[in-house]
Amino acid sequence: MGCAKVLLVIFMISFEKGICVSWNPVPRKTVKYNDVQDSMAKFRAVGVWNYSMLTLAEHERVLYVGAREHIFALDPNNISRQLRPQIEWSAPVEKKRECAAKGKNNQTECFNYIRFLQSYNHTHLYTCGTYAFQPKCIYINADYFTLDSTTLEDGKGKCPYDPAKGHTGLIVGESHVSDMQKPALLFLCLACGCPYVFSAACGCIYASSLPTLGRDWSPSLISHNHEAVDRSAYICACSRSKRSSPFLDKELYSATLNNFLGTEPVILRNLGQQHYSMKSEYLPAWLNEPNFVGSALVRESRNSKDGDDDKIYFFFSERAVELDCDSDLTVARVARVCKGDLGGTRTLQKKWTTFQKARLMCSFPERHITFNNLRAVFTLPGADWRSTSFYGIFHAQWGDVDVSAVCQYQIGEVKNVFDGPYKEYRESSQRWGRYTGNVPSPRPGACITNFDRENGYNSSLQLPDATLNFAKKHPLMEDRAEARPLLLTKGINFTRLAVDRVSSLDQGSYIMLFIGTADGWLQRVVILGSEAHVIEEIQLFDRQQPVDSLTISHSKYLYIGSRSEVLQLPLANCSRYHSQPDCLLSRDPYCAWDSEGRACVRIDLHRGSTSTLSQDLMLERFNRGKAKFDKPFSIPSPDHSRLRNVTVVVGSDLVLPCHLVSNLAQPFWELNERELALVEGEAIGPRFDRALRALVIPQAGPLQAGRYICYSEEQGVKFQMERYQVAVVASAPVFMEARAPDGSMGLFWVLVITLGAVCLLLLIVSLYLRRRLKLALGKGAEMKPLESTLVYPITLPKEPPSRPSFVPSKMANDEDRFWETGANYYYSDGSLKIVPGHAMCSTGSSASPSAIPGQPIHSPSRLSLTNIRNSGTNGYIRLNLSTAGEERTSMGAGMGIGMGSGLGLGGRENDYSSSFKEELRKTLQQRSVLPDANPEESSV
Repeated sequence: MGCAKVLLVIFMISFEKGICVSWNPVPRKTVKYNDVQDSMAKFRAVGVWNYSMLTLAEHERVLYVGAREHIFALDPNNISRQLRPQIEWSAPVEKKRECAAKGKNNQTECFNYIRFLQSYNHTHLYTCGTYAFQPKCIYINADYFTLDSTTLEDGKGKCPYDPAKGHTGLIVGESHVSDMQKPALLFLCLACGCPYVFSAACGCIYASSLPTLGRDWSPSLISHNHEAVDRSAYICACSRSKRSSPFLDKELYSATLNNFLGTEPVILRNLGQQHYSMKSEYLPAWLNEPNFVGSALVRESRNSKDGDDDKIYFFFSERAVELDCDSDLTVARVARVCKGDLGGTRTLQKKWTTFQKARLMCSFPERHITFNNLRAVFTLPGADWRSTSFYGIFHAQWGDVDVSAVCQYQIGEVKNVFDGPYKEYRESSQRWGRYTGNVPSPRPGACITNFDRENGYNSSLQLPDATLNFAKKHPLMEDRAEARPLLLTKGINFTRLAVDRVSSLDQGSYIMLFIGTADGWLQRVVILGSEAHVIEEIQLFDRQQPVDSLTISHSKYLYIGSRSEVLQLPLANCSRYHSQPDCLLSRDPYCAWDSEGRACVRIDLHRGSTSTLSQDLMLERFNRGKAKFDKPFSIPSPDHSRLRNVTVVVGSDLVLPCHLVSNLAQPFWELNERELALVEGEAIGPRFDRALRALVIPQAGPLQAGRYICYSEEQGVKFQMERYQVAVVASAPVFMEARAPDGSMGLFWVLVITLGAVCLLLLIVSLYLRRRLKLALGKGAEMKPLESTLVYPITLPKEPPSRPSFVPSKMANDEDRFWETGANYYYSDGSLKIVPGHAMCSTGSSASPSAIPGQPIHSPSRLSLTNIRNSGTNGYIRLNLSTAGEERTSMGAGMGIGMGSGLGLGGRENDYSSSFKEELRKTLQQRSVLPDANPEESSV
């Protein structure tokens, strides 16, 4: 982790010095949430979440919003107004129960999340939802905005099971078809052997006769296996009446996960009810754990001299299969298929024959830095398909530092990669490498062109097996689509992207990027040559949440979808710039300064003459000195022009706030009409604190008194921001004045008295309880003390030979009783019971102190031995404890053993010698007292 941070620091320094890239650019302005609400419209419905699907209808008349189990139709000019009552499309209760029974979360996952919502034709929409992990699709009547329940169909392959998984899809409609393509496209459907006619203009539709094919269609060109076709059998029913049916002329292309577990990725084409579906192979070489982020249609057939076909491009990240160093490395990919692909006859039946993929590189090759995780893609079309551009958001992480980048790819560069060499997997070395052998003809993975048609290949169904087998085994291209980042930021996680092409006053074309972040901010960025200038950053939400979707209306608005609501923002808010220098320095291509109206205005919404407008995106005027102003500009705000009086005490810090015009401006201070020198870093002296946005003068003295003026200086232009009159006094002034009694003081004294009374009551209670405890302890002392019993495992010393040996007691039979007390003191196995409180004491001995049950017993000062059993061997003896200062003078009464005879041990003062006692005492001191135990659970 530490090495990664060091490498990142080196990486940042090296880029700033040696590479021309917009590294971590500072937004010129920061617009807080409270400052943007006046120009922002919102929409949210009670109890509805996850507004992630935003779709603008044709001609931008309706904004359709797909949320969790709801679909809305909003006014695109004011999204707070609904055009139609909302549609509720919930998963049935039994489906949700099945979802929960399969282990999914019934609080977050077992709902119907709308994941696809697009216009199908003029009368219908097509939508798909997760449907509690059982995806479904359905048509929506656009006129009445109601679900057509009869069209509910399986959404497998069209929509993911899991709402958190990546997915992309688009509906492809009509396209222009050249005269050369018309007979070939018609032949595609005839070759299927079905009563449908296929064309890019009509789709696959029912046919009954042939004469109405069109004035410029020659029936003699239509053939099947070089034989004439019965003209009366087919008709191209491509008329205006087709618009009344939602099931004609449209194709759904989707890329998603095809099963419940999310282990089968698929790229699918589906044509509604009468469809000829196509899908990808379930091979790791084709798709290896992909995360789909976007798709695009490029109509490469328009004005194509080669008779090329339209293509659908898919963008995703997946685990790399071709890299030897790290098989778990994630890489960015672009894949494509041809719109006219019908699969193979024997090989790749109903599978893509034109599927190819290549790696997308967003990197600095000279520094070996690559961004591999593709997060989002936006396709910006041009006047011609050759000017189409793809913009992608890439993410990388070094240690705990997030780095996001934006890269741009031209369609020509991507096309050249797919026309280049192939990669192959070599079984001998088990590695991927460049394919160097002969490439079959027609070229594998390519669309059918005029050259192929001239050689008898009118569709993919006629391609030879050699071409199809090669295409199946070589989906990966050797070359890569490479680009350098336009924008690079540290510590910011980009999530979504929208792009617009803007024309400026000088008739130049500039690219505008609208970037959503994971913490709920929007960055507006303009690409000026090799520089990415961040115009402003806008806080979109009062509570932090990620931007889930961005949709742009290229004329007016930007729409933002999130978990809690939908937002509508103008593409630019030029009224935020209050003066001519501020408007020009913003470098906003949407805005220009109107010298006649004395305001910053939107160029595309300006109704007057453009001769009064001025704009300077490249700051040419400022660099050449033409925009220098004789006197500082004052921001038109009464707060900034007002003189503020400030009084401080000598030795305290002086803090004077000053909000600069922009984050790129530098502070300039004057004290008594002289420039105030500011220090940097840790040096002591006046300094401007960027975090506080204030001038800080430590330990102010009399020399710091006077008039302060704050200027915001940017590109040589000064904006007067604040004015202060500072007075420095020796001590804090004390003001004496008569005041009426404060009514709140009465409440204060009531609280004080109440608290004192509570404390007094607690004291009395504690004293009473203490007295009761003492009385209870006194009574306990008067109780008859219980003699405690300790059990010590000891080894008794041998007796002197002069003394007679101790003879254990003998029992005549099992019914004899020890001590004749009527109690059995032996267990069935002959072991002795140890019973606390039953020791036989001498009548003349003093009572031992009572023991508290469950508490440790103090070490005795004297020990008396009684009733020793088996004293000549190792065993347990019974010890009677006595307190310090007490002396037991007798050992108790004698014991009767056997039939009327016995051996008495009581009544003798010293049964053992003093040496024996001393040795026993030392032995006991070395042993620890065993814990109290239940006598019934103890054994001797």
